[in-house]
Amino acid sequence: MVQANLGEAPYQVNIVAAGHALLADEPEANGGRGVGPDPFDLVMSGLAACTLITLRIYGERKGWSGLRLSVQLRHRMVDGVHQIDRKVQVTGAPDAAAIERLRDIVERTPVTLALKAGFTISTVLDDAVAASGAAA
Repeated sequence: MVQANLGEAPYQVNIVAAGHALLADEPEANGGRGVGPDPFDLVMSGLAACTLITLRIYGERKGWSGLRLSVQLRHRMVDGVHQIDRKVQVTGAPDAAAIERLRDIVERTPVTLALKAGFTISTVLDDAVAASGAAA
């Protein structure tokens, strides 16, 4: 569960995700103060975390104790389409076959699959004024 409220700065958003406090904001160029990552950076952060966690779990199951992983992500628009460029760096894989297996797995991490498939979003707009019975 994620709960969010507007903060003190113009576009600052205070977020609590599974009991953990996070902060989002727009960059100064977009009218924010840049006190936190923007919404797309938060989406990419989730993808980065899922990528590394999934690959680490696989490596641990295979007994690859020397496996080291890092990932860089960049969001951009290409002809009106959102594009994420992901670069995963791997050291300590035992052989070329292991690298090929990781290359396959990285394309099937849970967040990767969800982002590629798209989401269905169900929204309810709760009008607190109307709900309280107050006249507009």
